[in-house]
Amino acid sequence: MNLPSPETLINRELGILAFQRRVLAQAEDPDMPMLERMRFLSIVSSNMDEFFEVRVAGLKEQIRANSTQLSPDGLTARQQFRAVSDVAHELVAHQYDVLNREVIPELAAQGIHFIRRTQWNEAQAAWIRDYFFRELMPVLTPIGLDPSHPFPRVLNKSLNFAVELSGRDAFGRNSGAAVVQAPRSLPRVIRMPSEVAGCEYGFVFLSSILHAHVGELFTGMKVEGCYQFRVTRNSDLFVDEEETKNLRQALQGELPQRHFGAAVRLEVADNCSESMAAFLLEQFELEPDDLYQVHGPVNLVRLMQVPDWVDRPDLKFVPFVPALPARLPRTRTSSPKSAGATSCCIIPSSPSSR
Repeated sequence: MNLPSPETLINRELGILAFQRRVLAQAEDPDMPMLERMRFLSIVSSNMDEFFEVRVAGLKEQIRANSTQLSPDGLTARQQFRAVSDVAHELVAHQYDVLNREVIPELAAQGIHFIRRTQWNEAQAAWIRDYFFRELMPVLTPIGLDPSHPFPRVLNKSLNFAVELSGRDAFGRNSGAAVVQAPRSLPRVIRMPSEVAGCEYGFVFLSSILHAHVGELFTGMKVEGCYQFRVTRNSDLFVDEEETKNLRQALQGELPQRHFGAAVRLEVADNCSESMAAFLLEQFELEPDDLYQVHGPVNLVRLMQVPDWVDRPDLKFVPFVPALPARLPRTRTSSPKSAGATSCCIIPSSPSSR
């Protein structure tokens, strides 16, 4: 049997990214309903999360082990990683360009607004301030970074904020930096009351609220910079089924560790300073190729909920209503009953469902 030559094969990892391009193309399609275009953007992010958690994590494991094994198309693990990194950076940049240049402005034209910090009026700013003190501040615990408080363990794909500080806190300490972790229970997108937003559907990002009021968490200190970040970790399961006698017990031991596997990607906001980005890369033992600076929220998966909150059927796919094909007979009866025979019939569908 003659095996195909490597140059005639498509790399599996690059093939997966090519599929993500096709999903992203759905978000670019002007004939697609607007809220569905946003949903496709979220699907791309969800797929990319899984890609990094499993596929890129696998490549990094091979690189770390100095593996000499070649892929079917003749590439080493390091060559595959570099090719994947180039394509992934381009894909993510294009994804956020579609979000900011097309989807958000066109949704605004339909009365669905994502209100940025620079656009808040007095009433909106007052409502957001009240929301921060009522809903957010009680569940936020800032962690100052100093010799007695090392960098905290960061959960896989959790939203966090790196804060640059100057001055001294209430205890006389000058840490210079801190981390604020946003609990998963907090919504990443908050809907404003229509009378405050000035429109029926007005949304604000959780990151915008924390950026505006993070200084309230550091009494006596000045916030020099606040940057959202998100780390993706290796979430693949390592269970040898041949050596494992109790698979259930082995999985119970592996699953909790998925939240703290080796870091494989760091996402930061595009306003993140170079010094803070370098500091975060060092903390997670990542290289510059693993850094993704994005123009917008670092987790677009949470935008998946927005179409469900908006009651605009004209901006969504037409719901599928199941019905019997018109050519099928409306009734059918089996042959006369005999020993063990049964009869059945198909109930006619109503005219409205055809």
